[in-house]
Amino acid sequence: MVEIVKSGGWLMVPIIICAITAMGIMLERFWTLQQKRVIPEDLTSKVWGWVKKEQLDQKQIQSLHQGSPLGQILAAGLINRDRERAIMKDSIEDTGRHVVHELETYLETLGTVAAVSPLLGLLGTVIGMVKVFAAITTHGVGDPTVLAGGIAEALITTAAGLSVAIPALIGYRYYRNRVDTLVVDMEKEAIKLVEALHRRQLKEKG
Repeated sequence: MVEIVKSGGWLMVPIIICAITAMGIMLERFWTLQQKRVIPEDLTSKVWGWVKKEQLDQKQIQSLHQGSPLGQILAAGLINRDRERAIMKDSIEDTGRHVVHELETYLETLGTVAAVSPLLGLLGTVIGMVKVFAAITTHGVGDPTVLAGGIAEALITTAAGLSVAIPALIGYRYYRNRVDTLVVDMEKEAIKLVEALHRRQLKEKG
């Protein structure tokens, strides 16, 4: 393995860095974007239970905010639960934008790795072929071993670049879609809470 890396030349270094970066991001996002971590089961129902029983206080709202991304959104609505429905929704939407940004953390970097890795491989191909033609100019085509180094460098860097880019691109697309799905689910939960709070306000006024 070490010999293959050496044969690929100095461009193998940034390709390996890209591979480590992509792997680290995909593992971190796999842990962070789990359904149970982002949208804890029955959280909205539990919160509504607190509201109905008048058990909600500032400490619980703070704990809810720190517990999960969905908790942050629901906490934003609960802080304004005694105000107009439009104000509640605006507060939830503002917090939602920050939460989405947090869920998308590192995904742009992963997308960049997916785009850059094959270009590094292509650059390695070009450098390898330049070495081949330089060897042909100097030594002719009589000795294949003279050409082997440049050809090996060209093929190895291309293969390495694609080997990093393909899983990185798959990971990028997967986690983008994952975030979109989680955002839709959080919106549904937030709307349920807003509507329930709004009905409660109308009932109290009536």
